[in-house]
Amino acid sequence: MRCPKQKNTELVASKLDGDLKCSHCESCQGHWLSADDYETWRSQQEKPKKPLSGLDFDLEFQPSEYDAKAGLCPECGSYLARTRIDLKQPFYLERCAGCGGMWLDRGEWETIKKLNLHVVLPHVFSSQWQIVMREMLQTEHERQAVIEKLGKDLAEQLFKLTDAIESHEHGDFAAAYIMRRFDRDKYLDLNLNS
Repeated sequence: MRCPKQKNTELVASKLDGDLKCSHCESCQGHWLSADDYETWRSQQEKPKKPLSGLDFDLEFQPSEYDAKAGLCPECGSYLARTRIDLKQPFYLERCAGCGGMWLDRGEWETIKKLNLHVVLPHVFSSQWQIVMREMLQTEHERQAVIEKLGKDLAEQLFKLTDAIESHEHGDFAAAYIMRRFDRDKYLDLNLNS
């Protein structure tokens, strides 16, 4: 099998995490995971409690110089589909739609392990996961905007209060109270300034 990114380089048998069989490119340092080898390994792993509960979007990772390069499946020759992992420095994972094998550029395996995604890799390529990721990224952007507007201390107080209100059985009453206060104060300001 040839490397999807270094077409003249043969992949060599190797292992990730001790017992996950893979094929390794000694030139670009990428790894090919066949669908069967990955599923065999995954079936022996503990499932993460909440792999999609929140990603560390600030995780530092420098993608490989080959990350943007399209590749062909070393097993069946199909083009590899890509899915974006949104971190401070985004990168792409690649998967063959034909055989289900996955290509990981240099350092991506270690990064997806830190993100707790290594045991759910096929799910990462689903449209459902992409929707969840967009929502999580939007939430993170909103959180950063609140910190910028209110300052870190007040923002942290707001986040704690929001969590408490959300988990309280009458949290909807508290949220309505806050909204009424803002609406009333806005109305008073408009009338006083007229």
